[in-house]
Formats: sequence, structure tokens, C-alpha cells
Amino acid sequence: MVIVNRRTASAWIASALACSVTTARAADVRAFDFDFMSLEGEPMPLSQWKGKVLLVANTASFCGFTGQYADLVDVWRAYEQAGLVVIGAPSNDFRQESEDAKEIKSFCELTYGVEFPMTEPVHVTGDQAHPFFKWAALQSGRGVTWNFNKYLIGRDGNVITWMSSATRPTSARARREIEAALAAGA
Repeated sequence: MVIVNRRTASAWIASALACSVTTARAADVRAFDFDFMSLEGEPMPLSQWKGKVLLVANTASFCGFTGQYADLVDVWRAYEQAGLVVIGAPSNDFRQESEDAKEIKSFCELTYGVEFPMTEPVHVTGDQAHPFFKWAALQSGRGVTWNFNKYLIGRDGNVITWMSSATRPTSARARREIEAALAAGA
């Protein structure tokens, strides 16, 4: 049996209200409200792609899923003209990425021919996570669990879906989701 006193009840109510306010704020915010810095150290506001479909992947250079860079390049090339923007967000949260932006850029370009936008290294998990990843986790109900998790963002700036590391960007499921997002509001 749980005994609830006035102090405990007040704490529970305050906590519930804080969660509701946080959720409401997440619903009012769109992906295009967030800014990153690019691998080159330049401002990279997502608002520059307002009205486009975004596929945002947290990436790492030394991971078993690193080969998905090639898939991201393929998807970028296949759907860029239709309005898809692929964004790579390198992260060392799982201890599989360099902290040096120049090394990451060189590796991605030379090994995989990456031309899509890349952010500077960011945190994607925990209290230090970049605000975009905190928001995307709230919107989708799924936080980043490993490298190469992907958030598909609709033209309206809302999260459409979260995809795990196991879902390749070139998979039938990913292509279906991307094509549906591109068709919506086009």
C-alpha cells in the first residue's frame, strides 16, 4: 500500500505538469527551428531546408553500421531532386567516432563520397544531447539507441518515423517512408 501525503501528491502533480508542458512545447516546435554547426564550422540552421523532407542520421566512422554511409549517399542522390535532404550528425556517444571534424570530413568524403550536409560532432543521447535529438526523441517516442538511428522529418517539420540501425536507408521500408513523405504536401 502506498501512502500519499500532501508533499508527495504535490510533487507528483508538479512532475506531471512539467511533463505535459515539455510535451506541449515539443509539439509546438518543428525540426526547422533547430540549428547545428557544420563539419566546416559554419552555422547550419535547419530552417534553410524548410519545406523539404529531412532524413537525419546520427553517424560514426568506426561502427559495424558505418557502411550505411554508402546507403545514405545512394538515397541522397536518388531523392535529392524530389526534395529530400540527408543530414549526417556524427557522434562519439557510443565511442566509435573521432572528435576531430576534419578527420570525420576526410573519412566520409574519401571513403564514401559523402556530399550531403554533415553537422559537427554532437551528443545524441542523455542530458548533453543536442536539442534536436531531445526533441526528435520526444516527438517520435524513440530516442537514439545506437549509431545510424534515423529520423525522417516531413515537409511540415514533424517527425514521421524513427528507424533503427538495422533499417538500412535503402531498404524497402525506408524507401516507402521517404517516398510517402516526399509525396505528401508536394
